[in-house]
Amino acid sequence: MPETIGSLLLKRLHNLSLHHIFGIPGDYVLTLYKLIEESPIQHIGTTREDCAGFAADAYARVHGIGGVCVTYCVGGLNIVNATACAYAERSPVVVLSGSPGAAERIQNPFLHHMVRDHTTQREVFDKVTVASVILDDPVTAEQEIDRALEALRRYKRPIYLEIPRDKVLTPVEPQSLTSAQEMECLSDPAALKEAVTEVRAILADAERPVILAGAEIYRFGIQHDLRQLVERMNAPIATTLLGKSVIQEDHPLYIGVYGGLVGREEVLAFVDQADCLLTLGTVLTDIDDVKVHSRLLASGRTIHATADAIIIKHHRYDGVRFEDFVRALSSTPLPAFPSRPLPKQDPRLFEEPSSSTPVTLRSLFGHLDSLLTKNHLVIADVGESLFASADLHVHQSAEFLSPAYYTSMGFSVPAALGAGLADPSKRIVVLVGDGAFQMTGTELSSCARNGQTPIVIVLNNHGYTTEREILEGSFNDLQEWRYEQICGLIGGGIGLLIRTYGELVKGLQSAMGDEKNIYVLNVFLDPADRSTAMTRVAQRLAKRLT
Repeated sequence: MPETIGSLLLKRLHNLSLHHIFGIPGDYVLTLYKLIEESPIQHIGTTREDCAGFAADAYARVHGIGGVCVTYCVGGLNIVNATACAYAERSPVVVLSGSPGAAERIQNPFLHHMVRDHTTQREVFDKVTVASVILDDPVTAEQEIDRALEALRRYKRPIYLEIPRDKVLTPVEPQSLTSAQEMECLSDPAALKEAVTEVRAILADAERPVILAGAEIYRFGIQHDLRQLVERMNAPIATTLLGKSVIQEDHPLYIGVYGGLVGREEVLAFVDQADCLLTLGTVLTDIDDVKVHSRLLASGRTIHATADAIIIKHHRYDGVRFEDFVRALSSTPLPAFPSRPLPKQDPRLFEEPSSSTPVTLRSLFGHLDSLLTKNHLVIADVGESLFASADLHVHQSAEFLSPAYYTSMGFSVPAALGAGLADPSKRIVVLVGDGAFQMTGTELSSCARNGQTPIVIVLNNHGYTTEREILEGSFNDLQEWRYEQICGLIGGGIGLLIRTYGELVKGLQSAMGDEKNIYVLNVFLDPADRSTAMTRVAQRLAKRLT
């Protein structure tokens, strides 16, 4: 049979190892859905389109590419926020959308789901993707698909592909099939060599270098190269909150999460005393607030490398790819530095309370930290779920996921679906506030349907705690849900109400030991309880405002 636009697209995606695609069907995309059903790619239905986007995002963070397929406008525009999150945090998600057929647009300019005109949805996605294409021409379809997929691979950010429903089964023109080759953009060898030489010269004059690593390290799959660089230089390494777990946190040179708002004081002080800073794959945000970067930049002692640019001192190397740069550093002879005292890692030791004591954030995260192994993957939503997680210890690279920069509430439960399918060897542990759970907690039904058994810990502090910390008001209150009863609603899993430390210990023991069931732990917390990290955030924000 001749290759069609739809079948060619799905073949390309499967060749890039996309094995699952998330979404909700609609009339403009049903033909494409039928092709998906007949392809090696498995469709995973979700309860909402934005949940499909979060699931695809998490799948991409773990697996290297994710995909979502939705209908026109009512589905597509519902997924814009999740796509924006993936764009902001560099997650390679393919967004597929159906749209009205080319022929029916001529007959009737006003079609259901349409907003303003037929190009509105594509114009919206132009702002949150690195490539947006309408596949309506069988002569150019293949080149457009390949161009968009190359942008996905190169920049690790979302792309948007729209197919009018009467073009899905249109055969691709034979002459275009000769150009189906993956483009490989390589670094300029001379520029790469010069960049590495300049790094070597800066390090030769340094005594206290520090490496600050971010999420792009595992987006590009270069965790091993980072570790090799750290060990060859014998250089201390911190990570941003978004980049937490890009290196094993039990590594002897790892000093913790650096972030102007969330980092421990001893980590901030150590990094701020560096005389040379290598920031690799980091997006420096107000959460990170890397003050030392500005000081060292002025003195010509910074190396800042991301997928967007390689900047050394005041020089920019446009012809050098980020992953090639890190690999070159890891394999090139660079100065090795004497060992020096490092900040002590927070052991998260706490005095174990009596079993009848009400659960606190400290006892919850302290006990959970003692249970985590290399077989767990932690997904933290925003708020206390994220801030308290900053001090958890994960044991292998890429075992922690969170929208720590974009901070969109509701990420974690649908992300558990995506991450669990991407890596079935991991037991997913979800940390989610009651507010975030009320947004997307229904996605547990998709987990049950697809054999996923996450452990979901609902931090039930009866409202929006982060907002309360900024400005108190009744607008931060929530209707109280019986979260532990959702398992009965979705037809699978075990729900537990947790009020005391003894109930927490028993509940987590049951959940960790039972991989056949979803667990939802409704953990009652005092609304005034704050994690150590949240307290740090509040105190530092207060200083900014005074």
